[in-house]
Amino acid sequence: MIRFLILSLLTLLGNAVGLIVASILLSGFHIQPLGFIVSALFFTGIEILLKPFILKMSIKYIPALRGGIALVTTFAGLLLTTLFTNGLRIDDITTWIAAPLIIWLAVVLAGIMLPMFLFKQALSDSDKS
Repeated sequence: MIRFLILSLLTLLGNAVGLIVASILLSGFHIQPLGFIVSALFFTGIEILLKPFILKMSIKYIPALRGGIALVTTFAGLLLTTLFTNGLRIDDITTWIAAPLIIWLAVVLAGIMLPMFLFKQALSDSDKS
């Protein structure tokens, strides 16, 4: 359970970074300051819930899709977040194509970097014992 919570927190932080990076790099990607937290939480929740479902469906029906599960999940999360929250708006097709790629890349990089910074103290303390 603790592992799930830590992974969920890292996913939330990575998604928040990804949303911010996408809003900086893409002119058609808009995040409302007050709705950012709700959008990041909703987006992360949707991704955590949809990932096993999309993985199961891809294994059963489209095995070639397995490698792109993270991108499909990110796209679905963005779609549902724009539909059900007011904190995120995506304007054009180019942004719809580029945003999942940018967010996915930011999440991957955050997944590598964040544990090093967040758990650096815990890791250094365990090395001393």
